[in-house]
Amino acid sequence: MYAAGVKTSIAALFTALVLAVTAGCAGGDGSSPSPSSSSSATGGAADVLAVKIDNVAPARPHTGLEQADIVYVEQVEAGLSRILAVYSSDLPPVIGPVRSARETDLELLRQFDRPTLAFSGAQSRLLPVIDRAPLEPVPPSQAPGAYFRGPDRAAPHNLYLRPERIPFEVSGVNAVGELGLEVGAPPPGGEPEDSREVRYPSASVTFTWSAERERWLVSLDDSPARTAEGERLGAGTVVVQDVTVRPSDFSDRSGNVTPFTETVGAGSAVVLRDGRAYEARWARSAADADTVFSTPDGQRVDLAEGPLWILYAPRGGAGSATAR
Repeated sequence: MYAAGVKTSIAALFTALVLAVTAGCAGGDGSSPSPSSSSSATGGAADVLAVKIDNVAPARPHTGLEQADIVYVEQVEAGLSRILAVYSSDLPPVIGPVRSARETDLELLRQFDRPTLAFSGAQSRLLPVIDRAPLEPVPPSQAPGAYFRGPDRAAPHNLYLRPERIPFEVSGVNAVGELGLEVGAPPPGGEPEDSREVRYPSASVTFTWSAERERWLVSLDDSPARTAEGERLGAGTVVVQDVTVRPSDFSDRSGNVTPFTETVGAGSAVVLRDGRAYEARWARSAADADTVFSTPDGQRVDLAEGPLWILYAPRGGAGSATAR
């Protein structure tokens, strides 16, 4: 009886391992896993690693997000939000949950010099566009040994990346330098601010100033955002960038049209740092140009020490940014 039980347990374990490896190679969220790209993921080393990260309640807490140099938040289908985390100065052992790429990511990432993009998959019509983009795509189909399914939550919110297993070497230099941004003194003026909320049609991000920690503490959908170890997520500088969000030519399997966030152009912005809010302007002349943030009188806006969060707030639509 004991021997039979052992054999049954071993067989069950083997089956579970096979299923886990197989699941780790799929997009997992209704997207198609990327085929082998025409851009070799083993080409020249990229300056930054960008990882597309889930941002709904079943995907939290996030893993490795606290070590990102830059955290972008953008609107996706059904009014939800998703994260694009950029790493360069440091890499955590695990990052996730990883989700699928969007057209917005391709224009956004043109600001970097041929970045590596880790994502779970993409809408089938978008895959050729990703292959033609000036980046190094590394989905599970190209690096199956780098991805795994976590046992503590259900798919598609459980796909994780081990970045040490992809062809990327961290530079040790903060990724904000790639954008032409610098850490420095705050601009003159500004207004004291305790909290700022950015709302999407079906999601929200709130930043609350902590003088003790000298950080803007992050809340997602009105719940404190925490690391996998239970610590609060925080930002040194927050930029709320007023942008146009319009329908793209892509949609998900349920027929929801994917929004496209226009990150080339110009508009207003609010910069949060050191417990104050500064009115600013943003301008990006072309897809391969940096985004310049300046005060209304044309002075450069510098950053505080710590992670940079950039939120794309839809202008004139069902999204808003307000002080609280």
